[in-house]
Amino acid sequence: MSDPNCLFCKIVRGEIAAQKVYEDEDVLAFHDIRPVAPVHFLIVPKAHIANLADADMKHHKALGRMLAVTGELARQEGATEGFRTIINNGRVAHQEVYHLHMHVIGGPDSLGPMILRQK
Repeated sequence: MSDPNCLFCKIVRGEIAAQKVYEDEDVLAFHDIRPVAPVHFLIVPKAHIANLADADMKHHKALGRMLAVTGELARQEGATEGFRTIINNGRVAHQEVYHLHMHVIGGPDSLGPMILRQK
């Protein structure tokens, strides 16, 4: 199912162009339009799921596929020494588009600490 007003659903349907990295029957991966590292792409389920908190067992195939293709795609895109995956979930996590998506971020240099710790 898709949401007619969702940005990522529009990309999945081909209504908005994206630089695709990968596509199969369950997921689509495409480059982030505001990359924060040399390698930065998103992997989204083709079905509209607002966020990870809304996912359940009926979504297991797409969720598993998102993780299963990540390593190969990250290496293919140039993150040969490692990468980071991030799923922002909800307002306090600064989720900007309410369609579940996983950021895959990497490059030749260190990404720095995951989160700056409070003293």
